Amino acid sequence: MDGMAVIGLLVGAFAVTAVARRINVSAPLLLVVVGLAASYVPGIPDYAIDPDLILLLVLPPLLYSAALDSSYLRIRENLRAIGLLAVGLVLVTTAVVGLAAWWLVPGLPLTSALVLGAVVAPPDAVAATAVGRRLGLPRRVMTILGGESLVNDATALTAYKVAVALVVGAGYSILEGIGVFVLAAGGGVLIGWALGWVVHRVRLALHDGVLESALGLLVPFIGYWVAEEAGASGVLAVVMAGLYLGHRGHQADPTARLQDEAVWRAADTLLESFVFALIGLQLREVTAAIETGLGRLTLIGLVLLLVTMVVRIVWVFPATYLPRWLLPGLRAREPSPPWQRPAVIAWAGMRGVVSLAAAAAIPLTTDAGAPFPGRDEIIYLAFLITVGTLLVQGLTLPAVIRRLSVRGREDYTDALAEAQAQNDAARAAAARLDELDDGDPLAERAVAKLRQSIEARSNAAWERLGGSDDGTTPSAVYRRLRRELLLAEREVFLRYRDARRIDDEVFRRIQRELDLEEVMLERE
Repeated sequence: MDGMAVIGLLVGAFAVTAVARRINVSAPLLLVVVGLAASYVPGIPDYAIDPDLILLLVLPPLLYSAALDSSYLRIRENLRAIGLLAVGLVLVTTAVVGLAAWWLVPGLPLTSALVLGAVVAPPDAVAATAVGRRLGLPRRVMTILGGESLVNDATALTAYKVAVALVVGAGYSILEGIGVFVLAAGGGVLIGWALGWVVHRVRLALHDGVLESALGLLVPFIGYWVAEEAGASGVLAVVMAGLYLGHRGHQADPTARLQDEAVWRAADTLLESFVFALIGLQLREVTAAIETGLGRLTLIGLVLLLVTMVVRIVWVFPATYLPRWLLPGLRAREPSPPWQRPAVIAWAGMRGVVSLAAAAAIPLTTDAGAPFPGRDEIIYLAFLITVGTLLVQGLTLPAVIRRLSVRGREDYTDALAEAQAQNDAARAAAARLDELDDGDPLAERAVAKLRQSIEARSNAAWERLGGSDDGTTPSAVYRRLRRELLLAEREVFLRYRDARRIDDEVFRRIQRELDLEEVMLERE
């Protein structure tokens, strides 16, 4: 695949994603469908890509970005529930789907079937959390889904790595492969923690927001490469480094924090669009490589889709209630939730970009040079299962949440806690200002303005608790009026620049100041 083909794919994937968001449909589904249709257009290049590039260039930044955005504290509080899903369920799904595929697909070796099981084992919570955030799912449910999605990728891809090694000829048994899995997981965690520790120290020494952001862009690739070279899990290393650095992000340069948020969101969108479009473009070639029995293989894929969904449902309910029944101390600390909550978690099992990327990354040959057994069948079945979960569970999840009336009630408590924190922060700031105010007449206006700003920020949080039904508060009115004033100011500065009364460099500096103020208005 040459450079122009890559650029064309990126541009096309971006355009389809933009259309999907505009018309409010699932971008992954639309990308796959458009990619599949485009693959039949004469003149479309062959989008064959080195599988190693998928694992090195696509998955690490996606996982690292998700880890940065995760709450280490909330994950730690819900570690048992997340672990049961992200480790226990992933390994069970790998085994059950692998055994089912081995039994159903003629001639598919058990090790290759386990590769398929590992590929489709991890759900992708991006769509589920987006729906849950819009519909107001309880924070604990959101934390469990997000934490599961973060850690289960690492579990599944470590299992995937072991299964692939067994197929290509690593020279050890399945029992030895379990030992390799444990060592790879432990090594990945240690390497990721060490990398996060080192990068954090370097970041603190830089005192430069641009350099800190540039260093952050290197972390997922360095972590993945170092861990893989050491025989550990590159995925776990990336996730651990992301969690470490995300938890300590408050110590980074403010410029770096603002830049990182925008950069990683844009990168996630582009990379996910790229992978889904690539899978759609490659599907025609995969189906063509399956010489016989495509119809039967499709039926097998539908059966495996059902198996994948049922395994999750069967696992979630006992994992939720059995520990509480067996451990009175746990039951006292964490009362059993209503059945509707595990029902939503059980139904939020959509597969996504990690499954498709891992399937595309399966090696073409074994160490002996023979074709990887069942590679085309695995990719096709992974495609059917992934798209099937997106269609069946993804499209119906909002209706399930509404039907079961699973809603969080954290909005008011969050607003109250924020108001109390803002009040205490304002008092601390006012006390510090009193210490700094030495009665200098030259500083009198600045001190008065700062006191007004402190009071306004404190009042804004309390106003949100007692605003009107449409969210109108004095602070909201202030923000609306201030935006209009910023627009008027920008128009003047723009006229000055176009008339060459100020230089472009001056204009950009002023524009950045206005932009920062507008961003602050959005966040207040």
